[in-house]
Amino acid sequence: MIYITRRERFNAAHRLFLPKYSDEQNLKVFGKCSNPNWHGHNYDLFVTIKGEVNPETGFLVNLKDLSKIINQFIIEKLDHKNINLEVDFMKGKLTSTENLAIAIWEQLDQPIKDLSAELHNVKLFESENNFVEYMDPNA
Repeated sequence: MIYITRRERFNAAHRLFLPKYSDEQNLKVFGKCSNPNWHGHNYDLFVTIKGEVNPETGFLVNLKDLSKIINQFIIEKLDHKNINLEVDFMKGKLTSTENLAIAIWEQLDQPIKDLSAELHNVKLFESENNFVEYMDPNA
C-alpha cells in the first residue's frame, strides 16, 4: 500500500454562528469568528490517497488527475467564496474547519474511488497554527 498527498490552496470567508444564539452568546462561544461581517482564511488543503502502484505506470494515480478532481469538486466551489452563503455542500452546516474537512471528504470520496484509489486523509489548515485532520471513518 502506498500513500500520496496533493496540496491545493484556496481563500474563503465565513462566519461561525448559530442563529438561535444572540450576538452576545455567539461572541462568547465563537469569539471573533462570529463577526457579523465575516472573516477569512488562506486555507491549505492536503488530500492523501492510498492504494497499490500500477506496475505499468509506476503511479498510484497521476497527480495531475488528482489535482483536477480536487479543483473541480472543492477549489472551484470554495476559492474566493463565502462558505456560509455560496458553497452548495456546506448549506445548512456550521462552517467550522472541522465540518468543512468532513464535507470535503464527502465530496472527494467517490471521485477518488473512480480513479481506482481510496481517500485516506483530508488535512485542512486554516492558519499556520491551526488545522483539522479527518481520517477514513471506515479504517
